[in-house]
Amino acid sequence: MQKGLIGKKIGMTQIFDESGKVVPVTVVEAGPCAVITKKTAENDGYEAVQLGFGDVKAQRVNKPMKGHFKKNDVAPKKVLREFRFKDCSGFNSGDILKADVFAAGDIVDVVGTSKGKGTAGAIKRWNFARLKESHGTGPVARHAGSLGACSDPSRVFKGKKLAGHLGHERVTIQNLTVVKVDAENNLIAIKGAIPGPKGGVVVIADAVKKA
Repeated sequence: MQKGLIGKKIGMTQIFDESGKVVPVTVVEAGPCAVITKKTAENDGYEAVQLGFGDVKAQRVNKPMKGHFKKNDVAPKKVLREFRFKDCSGFNSGDILKADVFAAGDIVDVVGTSKGKGTAGAIKRWNFARLKESHGTGPVARHAGSLGACSDPSRVFKGKKLAGHLGHERVTIQNLTVVKVDAENNLIAIKGAIPGPKGGVVVIADAVKKA
């Protein structure tokens, strides 16, 4: 059965494997997640499971969402995400999924929102090279440089790499390895770094391009 969880990034640390090697890991508080509802091919055109993570006070939920939770007889949740599984027959509204759905050695994809870095120049945002610092280039050497041709096409093409907003976007890191699962505390240690700040919401699911 395919697996997926919503979690919260706790931070990075390191643990030792059986051979004594240091493994850098990111610790994620994964679950408990409640199954809110199921999407079916007959009613919705596709198969999916909606999971909820993090309790929230009822007065902080708007009326449409209150009705959604009440209809499925589930307590209000702060974060909702859909998981498109090939077979959703094993899930039912109200089921609780915990960290132990994953095991050490599983290969997963992690989706998160990267850290926002505000407005950044072309060098920081796109790794442009600096300009020469002599022969009249000044007063700064961190300009983007030439943007295009002259009279033809007389414009800058769409998609040109320029200065602008950096970060705070959806990022997926693929084929990460689950190193350790603490089922009692709903913690999962994943090898390597995952996107987002400490406390950021992440989604963990089975890898789609697993080797």
